[in-house]
Amino acid sequence: MKKLIINISLIIVFIIIYLLQTTFFTSFTIAEIKPNLFIILMLYIGLYMGRSYGIIYGISYGIFIDIWIGRNIGITSICLAFIGFLGGVFDKNFSKDSRITILLMGTICTVLYEVALYILRNIIIGIDAEVIEFLRILLIEVIYNILLLIILYPIMKFTGYEIENEIKGDKILTRYF
Repeated sequence: MKKLIINISLIIVFIIIYLLQTTFFTSFTIAEIKPNLFIILMLYIGLYMGRSYGIIYGISYGIFIDIWIGRNIGITSICLAFIGFLGGVFDKNFSKDSRITILLMGTICTVLYEVALYILRNIIIGIDAEVIEFLRILLIEVIYNILLLIILYPIMKFTGYEIENEIKGDKILTRYF
């Protein structure tokens, strides 16, 4: 029953984040660039629920984002699934207790997501975007996501461990011994 509540909560959080991305953050941009809260959400899911959940949620959320925004379906889902998978890999190799570690994970995920999205759009759609402009957007988005991670870290840590205990069970400490 708790797993169902967790999954429904994550769907509601996704809808709230989508609404924030499309309404609130259009007014609060840095150099007309918005943060990407979906990257933070997928990192969170991958870290606390595991690689398989990260991939499943990444594909699902990516398809919905592509449908709602009207882009080519599949590009965003591949990138978000990759971030969810990467969050699961980070969970196995790094501690989630350090704010600095989470900020580094967020930075790496933002950079990899945007680079993968840029490459896939160039290959599939054939968009010729300028590299200098892409790097400027990437830098500002990384800074914006880091600021949001600093604010959201206490909430992520508290709810994340609750979700991890429910999803992964009591097997958490066994991987260290």
